[in-house]
Amino acid sequence: MAGILDSVNQRTQLVGENRLELLLFKLVGRPRFGINVFKVREVLQCPPLTSLPNQDAYIKGVAHIRGQTISVIDLSKATGGPPIMQTDDSFIIIAEYNRSVQGFLVAGVERIVTLSWKDIMPPPEGAGKSSYLTAVTEIDNEMISILDVEKILNEISPVSTELSEGVGDAQVGEDLGEKLVMIADDSTVARNQVKRALEPLGINMILAKNGQDALNQLLEIESTCSNCITEKVALMISDIEMPEMDGYTLTAEVKGNDRMAKMPIILHTSLSGVFNNAMVEKVGAEDFIPKFHPDELATAVKKWLKLED
Repeated sequence: MAGILDSVNQRTQLVGENRLELLLFKLVGRPRFGINVFKVREVLQCPPLTSLPNQDAYIKGVAHIRGQTISVIDLSKATGGPPIMQTDDSFIIIAEYNRSVQGFLVAGVERIVTLSWKDIMPPPEGAGKSSYLTAVTEIDNEMISILDVEKILNEISPVSTELSEGVGDAQVGEDLGEKLVMIADDSTVARNQVKRALEPLGINMILAKNGQDALNQLLEIESTCSNCITEKVALMISDIEMPEMDGYTLTAEVKGNDRMAKMPIILHTSLSGVFNNAMVEKVGAEDFIPKFHPDELATAVKKWLKLED
């Protein structure tokens, strides 16, 4: 797999242009899957794994890689498929999500493809709440599934959404009145995590399942405002990776609309990397917060809502 993730600097140029690169991989007995290259640190042949006492059923073991001990998740088993039995001819995708590093055991790794987020669509309506898909696309006349990794990780190690004492403040909602806070995220799990974390603030929230859905809702609300959209929507919290329209493009669209430009936007994402700060400035977002720390998110929300005092 040497060289498959080379030229990262060139790939960062795709960000902000509503484009992404997917690393295609295979699980056991199922069609191909994809993961955003920006989540991936490296891909390697599966090294020897060490089992731990009382480890989660989806954890194949731990690997010692470059001085770091990394849990390796059997991605096939974790998504309801057969477990990967032969690790010798399998691969590990080392990825960074939500401020931590995980290893995903996969049956095979293929290639990287460049796509537009417009070509990435929400999963079929019939997929249901138990689905592990966050999006789908078509490559070579075959459907490629993009996994809701946040859902998988939350099932293995649930994320706390409780605020520390003193962070929650229902007065925020009272001061805000009928104004709304929009949450845009393609992961149902992530949307609900944000919603639960902000409930102690007593604010009214509306949810969007991707960037395009968020923009459509905002434009509809904007059409009923006499002046600026902040009459009705005081703040937006947006993921970056979303089908149809990513968070950077969504932010640029909002900031490019005179009647919406004053609405503060917090980009809230599991994407890591120093390029994020530059992109936040480029598209005009007010803040960037890596997922998921409820205290940090709630503190940022309180900070930016004060712009409307």
